[in-house]
Amino acid sequence: MDTLTAQLQRQFRDYTISLYQQGFLDDQFTELKKLQDECSPDFVAEVVTLFFEDCEKLISNMARALDQTGNVDFKLVGSTVHQLKGSSSSVGAKKVKGLCVTLKDCCDSQNFEGCVRCLQQVDIEYKTLRAKLQDLFNLEQQIVQAGGRIPQVDI
Repeated sequence: MDTLTAQLQRQFRDYTISLYQQGFLDDQFTELKKLQDECSPDFVAEVVTLFFEDCEKLISNMARALDQTGNVDFKLVGSTVHQLKGSSSSVGAKKVKGLCVTLKDCCDSQNFEGCVRCLQQVDIEYKTLRAKLQDLFNLEQQIVQAGGRIPQVDI
């Protein structure tokens, strides 16, 4: 194995570990990675891409619902955030899931300002995670293009 491949693999390992240590990902992401194999090498990237498309729609729907000044349907926002929490949980998006719990609490108590603040944080957090996972997937592609194998990272 050449030094470039070894360097990329080390970089991949360190970056993956940092995503867990910083609380972006949890064990569910590890479980998702285990479902990926030679037959479906892009499985995780595809699932995560669908998750981010879903995030965008759900966040947009909640923003629209919260934009109805004086007439906010907190039940609608609450059920939408519940959906987002479920999909965040299924891909291991730990910070997004945590913020969804807080946002749901704000909906339940009909705390408009809290809902708006939390939704902004959810939006920032999912975009941050999307960028970080894109970097991770780019590293995977570089390793494969260099002829290496994606290292198994035990967290």
